[in-house]
Amino acid sequence: MTAFTVSYTTRAGKTKMLTLEAKSLADARRTLRRRGISYNNLSRQQDSPARKNTPAGDSTRRWNQFLENPPSVKEKAIFANKLATLVNAGVPILRSIELIYRQQKSAMFRRALAGIIIEVNQGENLAGSMRRWPKVFDKLSIAMVEAGEAGGVLDETLKRLAKLLEDNAKLQNQIRSALSYPVTVFVIAILVFLGMTIFIIPTFAGIFEQLGADLPLFTQMMVNLSNLLRSGFSLVLLGLLFMSIYGLKILYDNPSGRRKIDQLLLKLPLFGDLIQKTATAQFSRTLASLSKAGVPIMMALEILTETASNTIFADAINASRVDVSEGVPLSRALAIKNVFPDLAISMLIVGEETGNMDTMLSKVADFYEDEVTSTAKILTSLIEPFMIVLVGGIVASILVAMYLPMFSVFDKIR
Repeated sequence: MTAFTVSYTTRAGKTKMLTLEAKSLADARRTLRRRGISYNNLSRQQDSPARKNTPAGDSTRRWNQFLENPPSVKEKAIFANKLATLVNAGVPILRSIELIYRQQKSAMFRRALAGIIIEVNQGENLAGSMRRWPKVFDKLSIAMVEAGEAGGVLDETLKRLAKLLEDNAKLQNQIRSALSYPVTVFVIAILVFLGMTIFIIPTFAGIFEQLGADLPLFTQMMVNLSNLLRSGFSLVLLGLLFMSIYGLKILYDNPSGRRKIDQLLLKLPLFGDLIQKTATAQFSRTLASLSKAGVPIMMALEILTETASNTIFADAINASRVDVSEGVPLSRALAIKNVFPDLAISMLIVGEETGNMDTMLSKVADFYEDEVTSTAKILTSLIEPFMIVLVGGIVASILVAMYLPMFSVFDKIR
């Protein structure tokens, strides 16, 4: 049996939803005709109630939900963009969400939209129904939708939200691109070193032993290292590596530990500058979008505190929120924390003095987004030759260790 979601209009003109269980779509239509229901929309649900009510089906559903990933920033941006287009075209909000629901491929997103359809149909506003799905919709999206509904400009607010999410996704991709290259090359270099040490060196060592060649110190060190890695010690090293990664994860999950790690990351050369510029761009872009949408400054700062990727910036924003509530200008409150760049603070001061803070924050965001792009390119260009030297050095050390004993063999042949 398959579950179908049915939306229909009553004689009183109200739109209602019901769940119908049937063998097929044709069978569901026949059942609705027998009941005298003229439906507006008939769609297949992802899971049937019969399966959900059985222990096996329930456990399978819970396991599938555990493996599901929350929607990405890009998926949220696409949702906001589609919804803004449909609402702007005059399509009712319920009908718009139903259309997006049919096209949605993410299982978690589909469940959220199905729940929103039911709650909106029962009279709940869009922001209130979105708030019940925190894994799908963050507080930033909910606050902007709520402000758009209150001001009657939901389509404009959704467009701003889509643009904001697209910009955030672009920044994240730039950071990933800057960091993924050195990490990938470093992992490949380690694998090459381990492969040559474990599999190639023992072969040459056996040949040199048969020829009676005296092994130089460097070659003997590499042979000893190979024997050590081929023994049970390699498993110990692997266990220590996993324990270190797990311990680092536990430390990062702890608020004080995460704060120390984030503080250390900001002090790293080049990387710290990149993190600071990224955080500044995200703060400026998000605050400008929230302010344009009509979100109060205190609520906007609360959202920014929760959405900040670095805890040092989150602490600074949260502390400035307390100062702003006491009447201190935002620029001065942020300047005291000494976290944001001086240029960003100066431009914010000008925006407050001229009464164009939204416009100035957008310019700050544009400037630092360009800075992130250029810094990421510089970082990649600096790391690339270093990685080439690293890989070349690893391969050269193995070759030197293998060729040094050959001089001893040649001397014996002579």
